[in-house]
Amino acid sequence: MLRKEMTKVEIEKELSGKGDYVLIDNMTRFLKENPPLDIKKFVSLKLVEIYEKRAMFGDAAELYSRLVEIALNNSDKVNYLTKQTECYVRAGFFDKADLALKRAVAEASIAERAKITMSIKEFYKKQAQMYEKEKRRNNAMKTYEKMLTMNFSEAEKMEINQKLAGIYKELGLVERYMSTERKL
Repeated sequence: MLRKEMTKVEIEKELSGKGDYVLIDNMTRFLKENPPLDIKKFVSLKLVEIYEKRAMFGDAAELYSRLVEIALNNSDKVNYLTKQTECYVRAGFFDKADLALKRAVAEASIAERAKITMSIKEFYKKQAQMYEKEKRRNNAMKTYEKMLTMNFSEAEKMEINQKLAGIYKELGLVERYMSTERKL
């Protein structure tokens, strides 16, 4: 059982050899006890790692939100907000991803803003392609549809529409398929 007065090394030792769900339970309870800031950050990062490994992206995003609150410098804040955005995208919570991205861009320096926006656009592309590869067409469709609302170039939007047309056809969404084909 984790205690407030434990060091990082003691916490590592206590957590080793346990299953993911036992770790999630132990760390979640421990974080509710309001431990010191450095320990809270350490345990939160361990917990977010497990959430991501277990594809619990909604939970990981919420934990990144708490990490943003305790971040001591701006670069950590921006990093956590960017990771939160990625987790929300992976979870399919595009509205929450948009909000996290807006916060990340607002916190970032002028030089970082374009880089963050580009990385998130690339992340959306990779996520949609992964869904296609895994034959998760409905998720791919939603991701591509979301991408059409983003700031992509006209050439990229044409490519997205071509992919969407194929997905619509595979899913038997005839009206959407015909509408998309007309655009092409």
